[in-house]
Amino acid sequence: MAPMTEVEGRRVALSNLDKVLYPAAGLTKGELLHYYATTAEVLLPHLRDRAVSFLRYPDGPDGQVFFTKNVPPGTPDWVTTAEVPRSEGPARMVLVQDLASLMWAANLVTEFHTHQWTVDDPGEADRLVFDLDPGPPATVVQCCEVALWLRERLAADGIEAYAKTSGAKGLHLLAGVRGASSERVSEYAKGLAVEAERALPELVVHRMTRSLRPGKVFVDWSQNAARKTTAAPYTVRARDVPAVSTPVTWEEVAGCGRAERFAFLTPDVGRRVRDHGDLLAPLFDRRRAAALP
Repeated sequence: MAPMTEVEGRRVALSNLDKVLYPAAGLTKGELLHYYATTAEVLLPHLRDRAVSFLRYPDGPDGQVFFTKNVPPGTPDWVTTAEVPRSEGPARMVLVQDLASLMWAANLVTEFHTHQWTVDDPGEADRLVFDLDPGPPATVVQCCEVALWLRERLAADGIEAYAKTSGAKGLHLLAGVRGASSERVSEYAKGLAVEAERALPELVVHRMTRSLRPGKVFVDWSQNAARKTTAAPYTVRARDVPAVSTPVTWEEVAGCGRAERFAFLTPDVGRRVRDHGDLLAPLFDRRRAAALP
């Protein structure tokens, strides 16, 4: 029987706390849960009211890794769920609304992935996202060059962009938008990716074709599609080490000279939040959300 912990009045089963999930870092499941508990203040706003897809790795990144989109069996009845549209028909998915449901979900050992829309209005996107993915030998350093170009191009259309590491090899750019469907946002994002390739032909590719990507940055615009999800800010990734998708300042992006500078692990995040707060907090100010041109 897993030990029960009371979290905000809810009884949450937390299991196998001594299990080492990241052997290279010696990080245990209990330490992973502690990370989520102490980061909840900045993480939860990015999950709240969004259907969450779980990329689970219960035996660590070297074990089985699999997506869970529907409500998992055994989900407590106090965890909020919602019916969401899918091309194959409506499905019921989890909403991580509070600390108790975050700790329940974190106990599954998962990455958190969300759509670019909220469940109360799935027909309108409120986020625009670019996933900048470097093809070796390119690294996050080249992603930073592309991010700066995209930031200026978005600003020309009145759109303010924010950056975070992907927690893997690259960068994510996020912006608040309003008044457009996911289809329209995807169309706009694709147009900018094509522009970036024309402006930086030695650095950028906008197509996913593997043979085109070595040494270049793939500007993935497709995650704006209504069905797609992106790794949430502050989620820990299923990598060799407990890397976190971490918000960064534009000064850091402009000064990125080494890939190691953008490799943030769970112990780094608390200090950054103390120093900077949530660098993505402006995304929640609807007055700053932009209408697409």
